[in-house]
Amino acid sequence: MIEPFLSANPVLRKLEDAGYEAYFVGGSVRDYLLKRRISDVDIAASATPDEVKSIFPKTVDIGIEHGTVLVLFNGGSYEITTFRTEAEYQDFRRPKEVAFIRNLQDDLKRRDFTMNAIAMDRNGKLIDPFNGQTAIKDKVIQTVGKAEERFGEDALRMLRAVRFVSQLSFTIETNTITALIKQIDLLKNIAVERKKAEFEKLLGGMNRNEAIKVLLKTNLFLYLPGLATKKKNLKQLLNFQCDSLNKNEMWSILLFCLDIQEKEVEAFLREWRMAIKDIRAIQQLLLFLEKRLQYEWSVFDLYHAGHDNILSVEKLYLVINEMKETDSINHWLDLYDNLPIKHLADIKVTGNDVMKWLNKSGGPWLKETLVEIETAIVAGKLENNKQKIKEWIMACSPN
Repeated sequence: MIEPFLSANPVLRKLEDAGYEAYFVGGSVRDYLLKRRISDVDIAASATPDEVKSIFPKTVDIGIEHGTVLVLFNGGSYEITTFRTEAEYQDFRRPKEVAFIRNLQDDLKRRDFTMNAIAMDRNGKLIDPFNGQTAIKDKVIQTVGKAEERFGEDALRMLRAVRFVSQLSFTIETNTITALIKQIDLLKNIAVERKKAEFEKLLGGMNRNEAIKVLLKTNLFLYLPGLATKKKNLKQLLNFQCDSLNKNEMWSILLFCLDIQEKEVEAFLREWRMAIKDIRAIQQLLLFLEKRLQYEWSVFDLYHAGHDNILSVEKLYLVINEMKETDSINHWLDLYDNLPIKHLADIKVTGNDVMKWLNKSGGPWLKETLVEIETAIVAGKLENNKQKIKEWIMACSPN
């Protein structure tokens, strides 16, 4: 067994010592079998939330109505969820009520896909009542039980299935894809925030092109914000090798393919319920990308863009132009690194200095003068030295 299971093992042992069953479940077990990186583990136990809280002195109620308690133990934090069954679902997303049970198999039965319905005890023994290991071996995404029932319970599972195509390079089993197409209209009931989370994971997967093909083939894209009329544009994304791009860069190249105009970018991203900070970052990327596709960076473009934007825009530029040579990235970053200043605050004089030298009170002229100083320094026409700047200002002053 490997980390993070090893660190979490004492949690399972403590639950067992108290007379309860406890197992690692879900994506961490799947990723362990796939030899993928595991960031954290989920634990399922026969103990109720109150019983879990009686065993561990430090806990946080993060989803106690659904049986989940956060346990703080040995310097780590672990989510422990009671074995449960779920009654009729509402809004095609949430169960109306949850019943706590003592049976592991009934708990695994409620999960989405067979590959996610495997449990592992603290000794590494696998409990796999729905042949999830076979699905993993065959690289197949298949629901636990009838696909129509699983998608009817939680319609987001349809988008999750396509996301796993991207992340795991698996294919969706025939009956599962048939049910997806048949019930796809249920996605209307799913919150945009949840669609966004799945879509961003899809964009970040190494097999995103196959996943996008599934979106197009099943018409699932019709239920994603702003994409209903963009089928041909979305297909263009298949032409690019985007493996090196991060999340905001992927949104940027998506917007590029969709031919979303500058004035429409914010509205499009707001429709996806994106945070304003991320919207502004993507808008900046697209602004500098548009310039970069027309001409090479000027020193002023480099200065105003900054290191991170230069790096992202150059990555996008290389992808769009299908160029594998990455020396240009280092070339432009080296030029940026050698700029005499990186920010207005780097200038060796202040507004008070300028007002004192010219014996003038503040006003719009002061900002204009500071910008002139900034421009001259960036252009290499003026040394960033207080005395040199003073001489330059005095020489330029009409007085």
